[in-house]
Parts: sequence; C-alpha cells; structure tokens
Amino acid sequence: MVLSVLQEVTEKLLDEVGGPSLVAMWDGGNIVRNLPLEGTFTIGRAPDCDIVIDHKSISRKHAVLFLGRSLEVEDQGSSNKTKLGGVAIAPGTRIQVPWREPIEVGGAIVVVRPPKGLDEGANSNVGVSMKLDAERLVELVAKTEMSVLLLGETGSGKGYAAEQIHRKSKRAAGPWLHLNCAALPTHLLEAELFGYERGAFTGANQAKEGLLEAAAGGTVFLDEVGELPLPVQAKLLIALEHRAVMRLGALKARPINVRFIAATNAAIDEARGSETFRRDLYYRLAGMPIMVPPLRSRKAEIPALVAKFLSEGSQRLNRAEPVLTKDALARLTQYAWPGNIRELGMVIERALLWAGDTLEAHHLNIGFGALGSQLPAPPTAPLKTEPPPPTAAAIDRSLQDDLREVEKKRILAALDQCSGNQSRAASLLGIARGTLISRMNEFGLPRPRKG
Repeated sequence: MVLSVLQEVTEKLLDEVGGPSLVAMWDGGNIVRNLPLEGTFTIGRAPDCDIVIDHKSISRKHAVLFLGRSLEVEDQGSSNKTKLGGVAIAPGTRIQVPWREPIEVGGAIVVVRPPKGLDEGANSNVGVSMKLDAERLVELVAKTEMSVLLLGETGSGKGYAAEQIHRKSKRAAGPWLHLNCAALPTHLLEAELFGYERGAFTGANQAKEGLLEAAAGGTVFLDEVGELPLPVQAKLLIALEHRAVMRLGALKARPINVRFIAATNAAIDEARGSETFRRDLYYRLAGMPIMVPPLRSRKAEIPALVAKFLSEGSQRLNRAEPVLTKDALARLTQYAWPGNIRELGMVIERALLWAGDTLEAHHLNIGFGALGSQLPAPPTAPLKTEPPPPTAAAIDRSLQDDLREVEKKRILAALDQCSGNQSRAASLLGIARGTLISRMNEFGLPRPRKG
C-alpha cells in the first residue's frame, strides 16, 4: 500500500528498528529501508546502486551516503545536483548532514533517521521535528515538480495547503487553476478539462482550449478528485503520463506544462482497488501524499486564523474590527471544530454581525443552528462606522428582517463570485447545495439556467 501518511511510517520504523532507517520520496514512488549501523551506500538510477530511485531526475550514480556515528553525503557529479537546505553540494565534497534533515537528491527527498542512542548526540539535530509534519512536507514538496495528493477532512485547509505549494514553487508566477471536480456536470467536465475542436459536437462553433492547456506554466488543483467519473479518470491518466491532452474531436495531442495537485476527503486510497477510482491514476496523483490534520489537532494555529478572519470579515462588512476578549479566544480554542477551518471562518463572520467594539464569548454561538432560532442580543454599542441616520421604515423593521437581508446579500455575492455556480457558491458559504437552493427559493432569487 502506498504511504498515505508518511509520519506514521517513519515513527513506526523508529519504534521497531534499532539501527538507522531511510525514507525516500519522489514523484511516482517511495522507499522505506532499514540500514546497518555503518557503511557506504550509493543512491542512483542504476540497478547496482544500494538505493535505487527510478526517476528521470536522478543520475545513474547520483550521491553517496556515509553512515557511522554521524551522517555524511557526497554528490557524485550528478546532473540535477544534491542539495542540503536548498544549497547544491559541490561534486566530490563530503558534507555532514544532521539526522532527519531532508536531502534533495535530484527530484527526490531522502531522510535518514538515526539509530537509537544517537538522538541526543552532537549530530542529533534537536531543532528538527521527530517527524515530518504536514507543514514541513508542504515546504519541501513545493520546491519539486512532484504531483501532490492532499488528504483530510472537509474544511481542514487542503485548498490553503495547495495554494501554499503553488506560491512557494517555481511556478508561482504562472496560472493557478482551482477546479472543483464535484461542481461541474459530468457532460461538461471532459470538455472543460481537455478542450474541443470546432464541430466536435453540436454547438461547438469554434475550437476551445481546455483548462489544462490554459494553465500552461502554472499549477492545476483538482479539488474533490475522488468525484471524477471513470471515463474522465482515464483521460486524466494519459495527460499525467504523457504530459499531453487530446481535445474532443482532435486527431493530434497537444503538450501541456502544468503541475498537478489533487485533494479529497474521500478514502480513495481504499477505493482505488474498487471500481470507483483507478489504481494507476492514484499512483500518479499520489507522488507525495500529505495528510492535512483537522483543526482540533492544530489548536496552536487558531489565534492566527481568528485574527485573519476578523480582519477580512470586518473589511467585507465595512466596519471597525472589534477587540477579541480572552474568554472568547479561550472558547474558540477549546471547541472541537467538526467543520474545521471552514466552520471557524463562518463562526467569526456571524459573530461580527452582533459584536460591537468588543467581541465576547456570547457573540460566538458556536454550534449555532438555523438562523433565527436563538438569536443573540444585538450589540449595545454602535459599530465604529458612520451609517446614515435610520429612517422610520428602518426603525420599524425587525431584527429578523435585517438578518434576512444580510443573508440574501451574502447569497447574491457568493453566486456572483462563483459566476452563478450553485455548488461552488454553497461551498463558499459553508452550507449544503440543497440548503442554498431552498434559501434562494425563499428569497425569490432566480436560479441560473442550465446549459
């Protein structure tokens, strides 16, 4: 089974093996090896190397590892260099490497764990975590061209992690294409991804390049990739393998230059052996699988996220940013957040409707149900804005009427931002698509026409 959570594997190795161990990762594969306490080990693409990495970025004899009381590495004059901390090692020069410090061998990442008993030694590199956490993996993989598969619960921040990989990569200046595979209708998905030629089908009056072509030089983020229909999976596999796409109705493939990042909250690692997801496509997408932990296990990040949501939400509502009390922050930190980062953002934005100069714990309404069921008290102090004086009609309006108006404006803004796509608008609002449609009908909002 392909490693879906690298951390668990490396920690298990440390528990079961007394000697050093090696983990190597590259686009399309990985190796976990137990090593003797001392010796010399070659890394390369040649079959006679001690550590064989079959990847085009690796030279036949790429680098040598020297194991003993310390760890050293030497580049063997490779084409794509051996790097430590992003700095290329001069060929023929032996460099001491801290245990657990990632070594870039061409397009692969190699990590050597120390034998038991050396953890507190001079070369133990105490500053490096005992395991490669998701944030560190994101930092490492951003510098490579690996395909990345992000796994985790809904709303845990997979999209944010994907954007970070793009922004920290060599493709940062190129296009960033975020495609929700569950949002596009099946009959449109293939044409949107791969494009079509004139006359390919009724209504195709002119040729159109697909999204994979349009993102040349950038990154394609396939969100909810587990929802791809099987016929589209087959064409995507060909695009990944040959770096080319065949437009609908075309006779010749067109080259593409994109990096693929995929994400899913579905267990496609298990589904890949069934009829719902192709095994070969999984292996291509999961060049580097990264598990994004849920927010409940990342409590230290909550204060920074809250500050970000407070600032952004206040700007959207055109109001002064309130001061967050210690009790409110404690309440936010203690909550389990089953909806993860997405739920946190919605809680903060909703609280901004009720808070005055200070946002207190009772404004949060964490776990709050349907709007209007248990509304908190309105702010006692005016917001630091200068709205026009209320008219008599406005004074006669109920709080429920105001709330409905705010909700209606939020829905219209989300639909406008998503070009009328109801699935994406619902995702942006943090509600189910059925709930969005129900609220649109209630407000008398027209639904975009299909096709």
